Amino acid sequence: MNTKSIMIVGVGGQGTLLASRLLGNVLVAQGYDVKVSEVHGMSQRGGSVVTYVKYGDEVCSPIVEKGEADIILAFEQLEAARWLPYLKRDGAVVVNTQKMDPMPVVIGSAQYPEGVLEALEKTGVKVNAVDALNFAVQAGSAKAVNVVLLGVMAAHMDLSPEVWKQAIRETVPPKFVEMNLKAFDLGYQSGN
Repeated sequence: MNTKSIMIVGVGGQGTLLASRLLGNVLVAQGYDVKVSEVHGMSQRGGSVVTYVKYGDEVCSPIVEKGEADIILAFEQLEAARWLPYLKRDGAVVVNTQKMDPMPVVIGSAQYPEGVLEALEKTGVKVNAVDALNFAVQAGSAKAVNVVLLGVMAAHMDLSPEVWKQAIRETVPPKFVEMNLKAFDLGYQSGN
């Protein structure tokens, strides 16, 4: 198998690191060589966070260069737009429709751009926009956005949903397992 690349992008505090850990566990369980690289940026202040996940028969480096990502999993619209140059021509973006104001918007020196999703779609890439926050709340917690988005992405990968659910059972603290399984299912169903 050729190497595949996934970028998980978001804002600090959205659960991108748990998402990358779950994804890594799923891929390792399937026998792939997996390399994960986390770039935190100003994550503790709501800044951009990106994780590179590469997998295949043999992976030499975890770094994803521009034009290499098969999938960008974006927890926020502006982050999807920011990292779009890293997507392959035939790649796909799974994006949460949620907007999180970056610091310039918070302090009043800028406005959140209008039409981000429309601009993404105009580039010609496959865009799967999902109200992951709504599904997460249905599952029991707004914090389950990350697992909802993994569910959406999982619907487009050649891996059984059961593999993902097993990784959730093994990775998430026991008291949050059922909620995360529900979040995954909601995402998976919306991704189909």
